[in-house]
Amino acid sequence: MTVTGIGGVFFRSRDPQARAAWYREHLGIDAGADAVWNQGEGMTVFAPFPHDSDYFPADQTFMLNLRVTELDAMVARLEAAGIEVERRAEWETDFGRFVRLHDPEGLPLELWELPG
Repeated sequence: MTVTGIGGVFFRSRDPQARAAWYREHLGIDAGADAVWNQGEGMTVFAPFPHDSDYFPADQTFMLNLRVTELDAMVARLEAAGIEVERRAEWETDFGRFVRLHDPEGLPLELWELPG
């Protein structure tokens, strides 16, 4: 017996319907209690971080990292919608390229485009 993957990500929201709509509109994720998001097969990193890590905001207990394709096009679309996207040179690595943003309730999101 073994775990085969993440079956869901559940988190509290002040306005679940609006937040689900934001994920659908801006990231293409079919979100919501009755929705099923069929993901593409690929790597998932499951990593506890030290309590005092500065990898993501200290007031958040977790950050979502989402695998994407065509990162530049996605960033352009997000910025055109008025969503602030943070880029840093050190986030261009051998593991791929990363950018950061926040959902409407402040949850940190990291978008990850694999190399090649």
